Amino acid sequence: MATYQCNQCDMAVNASCANCDVPLENGTLTLDNGTEVQVSKCPSCEGKIKSPMCCGEDMTCNV
Repeated sequence: MATYQCNQCDMAVNASCANCDVPLENGTLTLDNGTEVQVSKCPSCEGKIKSPMCCGEDMTCNV
């Protein structure tokens, strides 16, 4: 099963942490101005990256 999938074109990717080899999970990061940004985070080491995008939107993940 893919980690992230595009709701528009059905493109899918598997994303895992290169340090822990654990699938990344969906999360949010609150910026100083109060807006939230969707991120992918490692549940083991808690590293974060910007969530993958496709068709101009953040891809979604199964939670």
